[in-house]
Parts: sequence; structure tokens; C-alpha cells
Amino acid sequence: MNKVILMGRLTKDPEVRYTQTNNTLVASFSLAVNRRFVRQGEERQADFINIVAWSKLGEFCSKYFKKGQQVGVIGRIQTRTWDDDQGQKHYVTEVVAEEAYFADSKRDGSQADANFENTFGAQVANANSEFEMSATDDLPF
Repeated sequence: MNKVILMGRLTKDPEVRYTQTNNTLVASFSLAVNRRFVRQGEERQADFINIVAWSKLGEFCSKYFKKGQQVGVIGRIQTRTWDDDQGQKHYVTEVVAEEAYFADSKRDGSQADANFENTFGAQVANANSEFEMSATDDLPF
């Protein structure tokens, strides 16, 4: 089974590009995910994890996720390789997002969150479908 559940803060706004073959939208961003334990006398450390979201989920992330915002992502780990123009082989490990959630509290949320909720209600985005979630529902993390 290949399943990843992350909660962290965006290190910058999502970056959008389109595939050359069929013009599919892909959004890329990095999450700073705090490590669970802190050694005595040290500051909390974080891992910086690259996330990729495709098509409608990518559009959702690029439109509503902003630098510094806390979000939750559910997806799978993927590794890939390619050769550049100089013949150098490159390796990448990233999380392919299948679901994305707002994770900031209401008072910490940005104006973009408020605009989103005024337009669509409190929703989460899913790579396969979207569903509504009321303020009284429990989050899965």
C-alpha cells in the first residue's frame, strides 16, 4: 500500500505549468512538515516535501493555497527519473496529491479561505470528486 497523509505549511505559492502533450494542468508546491519530536535544547525541525497535484485538484490548489497556509494532503509517493540535455540522470521523489484540505483554523485563515467559503461553502478538494463538509464534521487527521 502506498498512502501518505501530511499536514504542513506551504513554503511558497503553488507553481502551475501545463504538460506539452495534452495541455494538462499540474500544480507543484512544497510543504514544511514539522517533525513529531523535538530534542531537548533544540528547535523543532521540519521536512520539506514536494507535492504535485494534477488537473482539477491542481487547479484548486493553485487558486486557493497560498504561502504560509496550513494544509492537509493525502496522496501517494512517486519516484521518477529523467535525463537532461547533457545526459545527466536526475531522480525525484514526490507526493502525488489525491486529496487536499484547508487545515488553518478559522481565525488563522486568509482572505482567500473566506472568499472560497463564501462562494462554495466549506469544502475539500479530491482528485476524483468533490464533496461538501460542514463545520461540525470531524477532519480525518
